Amino acid sequence: MALKDALGLKSVNDLPIVYNIAWYEQKAVIVLLALLSLGIRNIHTGPTLPAYFTPDILKVLREKFNIGTISTVDDDIANLIDT
Repeated sequence: MALKDALGLKSVNDLPIVYNIAWYEQKAVIVLLALLSLGIRNIHTGPTLPAYFTPDILKVLREKFNIGTISTVDDDIANLIDT
């Protein structure tokens, strides 16, 4: 938030940062919750989604936060650079 303020941006989502969270350990859940509480959008998760991402929860996360999934390295780089 301090970086957003220092750069005079309207939203933290205007920062040139890409969030790509791998679900290899439980700390990823806390990282995701922290990012969501800050209103961060365009987060990509994977390689598989956590079990608690039910279709209904995933729908809300996609609508409100534009949550995406990780795919192949080449596709991810292309998508994340365009984001």
